[in-house]
Amino acid sequence: MMVVFPLMGYSQAVLTGIVMNESTGDPLAGAHIVVASLEKGTLTDHQGRFQIGGIAGGDYEIVVTYIGYTSLHERVSIAADGKLIRDFLLSPGEVVLADIVVSAGTSRPVTALSQVDIRLRPVSTSQDILRMVPGLFIAQHAGGGKAEQIFLRGFDIDHGTDLNLEVDGMPVNMVSHAHGQGYSDLHFLIPELIHYVDFNTGPYYADKGDFATAGYVSFVTKNALEENFARMELARFGTIRTTAGINLGKNDNPAGYVAGEYFRSAGYFESPQDFDRINIASRYSIQLGEGDHLALLGSVFGSGWNASGQIPERAVRSGMITRLGSLDDTEGGHTRRFNATIRHQHEAAGGGSFEQQLFGIRYDFDLFSNFTFYRNDPVNGDQIRQRESRMVYGYKARYKKDATLLGRPLQIETGGSLRHDDVSDIALMHTMKRDFLGDIQRGDIKETSVNVHTEERVELNDSWSVSAGIRLDHFRFGYFDRLTHTGRAAGKTIVSPKIKVDFRIGPKSQLYLRSGTGFHSNDARVAVARNGRDILPKAYGVDLGGDFKIREDILIHAAVWQLDLDQEFVYVGDEGIIEPGGRTRRRGIDLSVRYQLLPGLFLDSDLNLTHPFSRDEPEGSDHIPLAPVISSAGGLTLKDHHGISSSLRYRYLGDRPANEYNTAAAKGYMLTDLVINYSRHRYEVGFSIQNLFNVYWNEAQFDTESRLYDESSPVSEIHFTPGGPRLVKLQLALFW
Repeated sequence: MMVVFPLMGYSQAVLTGIVMNESTGDPLAGAHIVVASLEKGTLTDHQGRFQIGGIAGGDYEIVVTYIGYTSLHERVSIAADGKLIRDFLLSPGEVVLADIVVSAGTSRPVTALSQVDIRLRPVSTSQDILRMVPGLFIAQHAGGGKAEQIFLRGFDIDHGTDLNLEVDGMPVNMVSHAHGQGYSDLHFLIPELIHYVDFNTGPYYADKGDFATAGYVSFVTKNALEENFARMELARFGTIRTTAGINLGKNDNPAGYVAGEYFRSAGYFESPQDFDRINIASRYSIQLGEGDHLALLGSVFGSGWNASGQIPERAVRSGMITRLGSLDDTEGGHTRRFNATIRHQHEAAGGGSFEQQLFGIRYDFDLFSNFTFYRNDPVNGDQIRQRESRMVYGYKARYKKDATLLGRPLQIETGGSLRHDDVSDIALMHTMKRDFLGDIQRGDIKETSVNVHTEERVELNDSWSVSAGIRLDHFRFGYFDRLTHTGRAAGKTIVSPKIKVDFRIGPKSQLYLRSGTGFHSNDARVAVARNGRDILPKAYGVDLGGDFKIREDILIHAAVWQLDLDQEFVYVGDEGIIEPGGRTRRRGIDLSVRYQLLPGLFLDSDLNLTHPFSRDEPEGSDHIPLAPVISSAGGLTLKDHHGISSSLRYRYLGDRPANEYNTAAAKGYMLTDLVINYSRHRYEVGFSIQNLFNVYWNEAQFDTESRLYDESSPVSEIHFTPGGPRLVKLQLALFW
């Protein structure tokens, strides 16, 4: 761990300030500020702040750029040995790839790829935003309302076990969940409200803890809407989506908005899904005085659905059911989530900033599933019900300070958080057609985690920069078994060091090395059963990569990486058992290209290759089930050509082993989507076609042992949820 004591006196001049959206007042994270004559620059942090040190006094031209905004050129005068505080306001403009700068030092608060993609790709769900993370694929397999299954970096992440997800600083991952550890349901997020997406891969970031092994994704919503809007989308299978947002104050103090979304679909299955979802979200922001800002956010979400579930291949082959049929159409569920948070930000007069956040979440979950049909109970069937109600309370704080060390810029960040989950009546039950038959497990969970982290980042010279951090997490698990009337508790602490090194090759190229450890927690029922032993398996990662602007209109990202995981004990919520797993290793290559072919015409492509395997198993039986091996996504996008925007996109996921011996395979697929929109100042009309070529594909696949009603013994084979057929969607949006 690097510990640096800053020299607070400035031996040379320093330029510092904030970059914001002129229209809404949103801070622009990842904007680039450069002193033109010196070719010296930096990126803004998550609050839009920046600092450039080591400048001799004088007059300079400052250039500020941010993808999708008009570039700003201003002359400033900086006194020798002084400090100039200057804020910059950018107005929305054209998407120009030349505005992306890749060699701005260690600060990488928002991945440049996300800045490009979120402004170019069509988005109608928060899941569409998730797909912008290169190499991330999702699968829905329970009627639309269940959290998506996630795949990334050789992981079948299930519903979030190895991916840290946040929205406005609030956790999405649910610890010790009734269905699976880290369960992450993003359906409460209205995509039109997203300001930017911060994501990165690997366990290298000190402010990201539990579940951040494969990586993290952090969504930040807008302070204010660019304009009021109302949107309606209509599609096949009784699908309708309506959403609207109204500003309560845009450039005012206070400012805010309220927005809502309603979605309904019968689905393409023979048994209707009847999926309903409703969201209401609001935000209120006020500047309390010089240097103090307060924001209050609240949202309400609810959904209900039926599901057809995964079906075995043999049932389709025999003609018992079709690909779109069901063996138990009483699966499904409902879920509710209420979010409330208050965030305070203080800018100290002498420099530095302090953020703190208090949040509360009410969450209810109820799910009916049937994966094995009549394997366990040949009379009533194997349908299960998983249910829970929980309150989540949390507090987060972070202090950041920009200083200098021997005239070089130094950034210091220290923070911590507290989270408490109070889960009542978490249950696993045996049911038949949603009627109760008996309890399998039932109890109450109280789980508390507390953490602190610190990180220091210093630019050694104009080429080299280093960041080092360390994080400490402590967990306290408690479980009361309502069936045996016994309670147990356990605790565990883990320390995670991180280091990042950046090397600036030239004005358009940068190499980096990332290394560090991370972890994901296990279910409280695992923790108490193991008396706190081996319940926070470590992840050890290393990335070597770079970002390159080989021309002003071409951006390339490339990386080679390795990630090792220690022994873990996983609670399988569908069975109510503890399933041991061994050590694993994943090696991979990531490649991303963004190319502006013409003004307004863009080409993008991501290719991800992974070799995942179990380290303690002999060759041939060391495959990791469902782990992706090869994936790619990309497309062509035409942006605002005489009011017309269009996108032709593909996504490809290759075949992958479905079990440890690779005797069954989860079949890959390649899908193509088309979107065409026509926009004017006050309205937008358009249509999209998902699965343009009407490919038959399997969205979710598992090698499962099941027994059908007329079978004498169980059979192990691929069970799948069919992917959607061609879907044409029409949309109309109004702005005012």
